[in-house]
Amino acid sequence: MPSTRPTVVLVHDGCSDATTWLGVVAELQRRGLTVLAVANPLRGLAHDAAYLTSVLAGIDGPVVLVGHAYGGAVITEAGTAPNVVALVYVAAYLPEAGESYRALAGRFAPSPLASRMRRTAYAVEGANVAELSVPGDCFGSLVAADLDPELAGALAAMQRPVAERVLTDEPTETAWRVKPAWALVTGADRALPPPVQRFTAERAGATVLELPDASHAVAVSRPSAVAEFIHDATGPSATA
Repeated sequence: MPSTRPTVVLVHDGCSDATTWLGVVAELQRRGLTVLAVANPLRGLAHDAAYLTSVLAGIDGPVVLVGHAYGGAVITEAGTAPNVVALVYVAAYLPEAGESYRALAGRFAPSPLASRMRRTAYAVEGANVAELSVPGDCFGSLVAADLDPELAGALAAMQRPVAERVLTDEPTETAWRVKPAWALVTGADRALPPPVQRFTAERAGATVLELPDASHAVAVSRPSAVAEFIHDATGPSATA
């Protein structure tokens, strides 16, 4: 028989990997939940959402889908899958169909990180693909200011670059229009501006929790708070 208690599926940001969810996974498992931290490919919104959709298709029973930052765009695109019962956005943005991150962010003051991103390219199938990463010398101050500097340095060294095209890719679906949404806003975020987080969360009618002093790396710095917020979204109202 399929499980009736939701499986929590976690989707990480660009310039990170699934290990950033480690503390959150442990906290959710302590609460008796089944958890899967997906390896987000970071190759483009359509590609990444298609991959996530294939993962969701292999899960029996309801799913609470969680996205961090760019992962919020991925779950907005893939979250219309029939077994997704709730969406949780962690230091993320909630785009509309047809709305790229660049178009959305252009309505607000840019984050301090925007001008510091490192752009590189690699060849694939005869074409050059541009990708972005965060320079190590500013990773701690702009992404992980509430972490121990040594841990922030380790995260910087382990980051995975993200395809530059994710800034201009536009979702074709708006899952939060048909599924209940929760949004955890990081008030001290210097990577994804808090006004962008607040605006898109309010536009979606999401249940909002703001952590005023939390950085973009909130899943690492405050795993218990993030896990508790996610756990709330797995309650009876989410699976009704």
